[in-house]
Amino acid sequence: MKSYDVTVIGSGPGGYVAAIRCAQLGMKTALIEKYNTLGGTCLNVGCIPSKALLDSSHHYESAVKHFAEHGIEVPGEVKVNLEQMIARKQAVVDQTTGGIDFLMKKNKIEVFNGLGSFVDANRIKIETEGDSEEIESKNVIIATGSKPASLPFITLDKERIITSTEALKLKEIPKHMIVIGGGVIGLELGQVYKRLGADVTVVEYMDRIIPTMDASLSKELAKVLKKQKFKILTSHQVEAVERKGDTIHVKAKNKKGEPVEIEGDYCLVSVGRKAYTEGLNLEAAGVKANDRGQIEVNDHLQTNVSNIYAIGDVVRGAMLAHKAEEEGTMAAEIIAGQKPHIDYNLIPGVVYTWPEVASVGKTEEELKEAGADYKTGSFPMRALGRSRASMDIDGLIKVLADSKTDEILGVHMIGARAADMIAEAVVAMEFRASSEDVSRMSHAHPTFTEAIKEACLAVDDRALHV
Repeated sequence: MKSYDVTVIGSGPGGYVAAIRCAQLGMKTALIEKYNTLGGTCLNVGCIPSKALLDSSHHYESAVKHFAEHGIEVPGEVKVNLEQMIARKQAVVDQTTGGIDFLMKKNKIEVFNGLGSFVDANRIKIETEGDSEEIESKNVIIATGSKPASLPFITLDKERIITSTEALKLKEIPKHMIVIGGGVIGLELGQVYKRLGADVTVVEYMDRIIPTMDASLSKELAKVLKKQKFKILTSHQVEAVERKGDTIHVKAKNKKGEPVEIEGDYCLVSVGRKAYTEGLNLEAAGVKANDRGQIEVNDHLQTNVSNIYAIGDVVRGAMLAHKAEEEGTMAAEIIAGQKPHIDYNLIPGVVYTWPEVASVGKTEEELKEAGADYKTGSFPMRALGRSRASMDIDGLIKVLADSKTDEILGVHMIGARAADMIAEAVVAMEFRASSEDVSRMSHAHPTFTEAIKEACLAVDDRALHV
């Protein structure tokens, strides 16, 4: 029987990073992946393919709506070749997952393809079609991720009533896509098909879209999406989703309790994700999970069984690839005897619509609820020369700082390249910078990041360009 210092179950961003870090630290490492390709949800049916489609659809929209204004003339009609668009997306996925294969070989990590399940706390059975084997491991890191959640009364046929997985490989552009859930995934994929010509209706139970982010971002994004001809129904509770032929009927109630019925040809169910532990046989190892199916861990990502750790979407906290990566690194280093840490308050969240939305730290609602004494500054993207030059004038940047110490407590932004710009805020907050610290840093001109400086100046009513 083969024996390892660490075995990682699951090869998503958390799992493969954990395996690499374990190998770097001199541990004999194995990685078990249920499917034939590495990379988990993120690389195969999540972050990477969705961004590929967002990018392709953005190019198409620019060609149709903006090229003429830029003085670019395209002879003939610009058309969508959805089959080629999906093929390019898959090529990006294949190249990226192939890169993980290379990293496993480079770091001498033994990869097993099959379903990994616990025999006991130190033995794992790996099952493939018609075959199985067992391995021993001193330590185990569970990184099995999550899968799309649904509502109990919805039957997902994966043809017309679909999840994000199916939305990444449609064979036609919907005429009317109904999106249940106004969170990150629903809005991103909704925008892909809206750009390609679909009508899109978003049905959200809460009173605003992206409800976990700062309310100012929700308000601004809703305004922009409505300008893009999205129909957004907030405070609507879905009660039934029925398919009749190629027509989907969504029945809901608005906040007044009045019935609302929406018809479309596709319905994307995007109501979040849930921890994936099926087939792990946690009971055999004595590992506890909570009533939501998440594996319980302590501050060191250690389960109730001392040699078994869990990371990423399968444990508490935000379901983000970069959060899983940080936890994978942390678990590896703890097993090696080091003392790493993660500041969960400084893990940014991003929505890859256009304009992009990004946030780190406390929201204004959280500060109010905590009774914090804070001040705020904001700056509109349309006031930037760089924004006008690129015709990306929607959005704003908002900075929250402590009223007494001026330490930055939260940064919230919507605008072009916000997904990249948020890193400046993370760096500043990691070093506990004040808004004045950032406002006195020289920012290259013209850039989008000048808006961060201006928002920090605005905290003390010193913005220069509004």
